[in-house]
Amino acid sequence: MCSSYVLVTIIVRDLRFTEMAAVVLSLDPKLVKGDWNGAGGHCNYSTKSMRNDGGHEVIKKAIDKLMEKAHICSYGEGNERIVTGQHDTIDIHTFSWQEEEEAAIAASSSSAHRRPAMVSARNYSHATYLPPYFSVAPMMEWTDVHYRTMARLISKHAWLYTEMLAAETIVYQKDNLDRFLYFPPEQHPIVLQIGGSNLENLAKATQLANIYKYDEINFNCGCPSPRVAGHGCFGARLMLDPKFVAEAMSVIAANTDVPVSVKCRIGVDDHDSYNELCDFIYKVSSQSPTRHFIIHSRKALLNGISPAENRSIPPLKYEYFYGLLRDFPDLRFTINGGINTIDEVSAARKAGAHGVMVGRAAFNNPWNTLGHVDTAIYGAPSSSVTRRQILKEFEAYGETVLGKYGLKPNVRDVAKPLLSLFYAQPGNSLWKRKADAAFMHCKTMKSFFEETLVAIPDFVLDAPVGAPPLGSKDPFANIHTLLPPPYESREQELQYA
Repeated sequence: MCSSYVLVTIIVRDLRFTEMAAVVLSLDPKLVKGDWNGAGGHCNYSTKSMRNDGGHEVIKKAIDKLMEKAHICSYGEGNERIVTGQHDTIDIHTFSWQEEEEAAIAASSSSAHRRPAMVSARNYSHATYLPPYFSVAPMMEWTDVHYRTMARLISKHAWLYTEMLAAETIVYQKDNLDRFLYFPPEQHPIVLQIGGSNLENLAKATQLANIYKYDEINFNCGCPSPRVAGHGCFGARLMLDPKFVAEAMSVIAANTDVPVSVKCRIGVDDHDSYNELCDFIYKVSSQSPTRHFIIHSRKALLNGISPAENRSIPPLKYEYFYGLLRDFPDLRFTINGGINTIDEVSAARKAGAHGVMVGRAAFNNPWNTLGHVDTAIYGAPSSSVTRRQILKEFEAYGETVLGKYGLKPNVRDVAKPLLSLFYAQPGNSLWKRKADAAFMHCKTMKSFFEETLVAIPDFVLDAPVGAPPLGSKDPFANIHTLLPPPYESREQELQYA
């Protein structure tokens, strides 16, 4: 009450001054229309407790209060025009403690003399991590817990995704969940991707997953596999039913307190126009809490071609992705599809992408892909880590998980992601042949490495990450000249579609 009295007193005093000067005093947060950093008006403030030792936690509690609708409404009328998620701000409708610090990172990155702040995980109180500028795509039978362990040893900041898990699998395996959902805490930040078309099971699966403390839950609307989009009736097929996707996202969000996101294609079969993609994004984002979309920049063909062909036959249309950035400035978009090198990741981000997701390159050539993420994308100091050091740590991990579920996992299961660690290096072919033979009889990771690593020269094992492989010609150099016409939402029509 006292602070309100002071504010009123200041306003009355300033009104008198402005009347004398024949000018108008306004509390409008954005008097001048503009789309640039600083176009809005605001006032920064802090309390004494925020500036004292332990002030970090006081600030966090204040932001948590503002997340409640009643408090953010008290922040002031019209602020939704400046707190948009653009220009170092957060989204007034969806912001969180994590997004607040992400905005601080974006603001600090423009100065060469300021190191990026760390982002606090909302549900992993002992962890700090940076935003998802780079993430590894969810890949069935590839991005399992063993691959993610290797990936985290190489990159400390890349966001990792699980394989897609069907909601039904989680529900029906509720007494055996560790086998599907457990991960070592070192794998944070990590996103659980789920799929399904039954709202009740999606709710139950989300509830069951909560105890594992994933940092985000992603809903699969992009998988073109016949088992998923065909008989399963989910994955990419769900793009044809945005109303259901919005309901599903609302159900998932209602059963977790971590952010939610959608991964989708740019279209399905003949439903591949830019306007149809925008209709999907508009409906899902306006009728659910979803504010982050991962866009695979190809459409999905559900007419019988294989998942592998769906990654190459439909053409890439990056212009659709960058059109979404223009037409939905209050949302966050991560680009996926056809990006294979760190140079291309940097180019996509330079063109405006909030984040970049890489798939096969991060699995087929992990050392030269993930090995540059922390320095080139996150600005961390160069690391002198070597493959020998990575393998020593991985060996210790592997010994703890072998046979954890009876006969599984075995040495082959655990060591599978390592087969690409020496991509294009001397001794790689011999190493793979020795590994295949060792899988037949080795019972420990130590014996596996003793039998196989003799194929790799010491200078390869002991060398730090070298120069990043060169990308192709910048695929995003002229992308903003190729954008489709701006989207105009058919709000009333879409509301009842």
